[in-house]
Amino acid sequence: MDKTTAFLIFIIIALLVLFCIFVLFQQKKKEKRVESNGDDSSTRALRLQAYERLTLLVDRVALPNLISRVNQAGVSARDMQLLLTRSLKEEFDYNISQQIYVSPEAWDAVKNLKEQNMLVVNQLASALPPNATGLDLNKLLLEYLMTDKKGQLHEVVSEVLSYEAKKLF
Repeated sequence: MDKTTAFLIFIIIALLVLFCIFVLFQQKKKEKRVESNGDDSSTRALRLQAYERLTLLVDRVALPNLISRVNQAGVSARDMQLLLTRSLKEEFDYNISQQIYVSPEAWDAVKNLKEQNMLVVNQLASALPPNATGLDLNKLLLEYLMTDKKGQLHEVVSEVLSYEAKKLF
């Protein structure tokens, strides 16, 4: 192979490499444009709706709201514990599909809120005597919420969801 043929092969390979780099650059540029502009309007609307639904979920599973919604007179602490945890699971499961529209961080925050609330309900219920009433459990939960900063986790999660939803505009 002479120098001219080798030089032509080198030029052709260089042009192919440059062309590939150009195509990749254009693709990255297009992806950045989609990210910076948000998604198309239908996807953006779905994502915004998901943030709205998850904000509503966070409000519904906030322990004070959950307690007032599922409270039943005359039930034992164990039954109240089951009512609270079942309601938490049902609310979460009903909205589980929304995770595909929100950031992993937002979904993790919602999931952590559910798990934290389940943990608090179960731990405080286990600390009560066997003959405790549902009212006893509810009082203990509300006292915990007033004294422990982790009890206000739902407010932090709501702020995260709100912040991320605003980034869609």
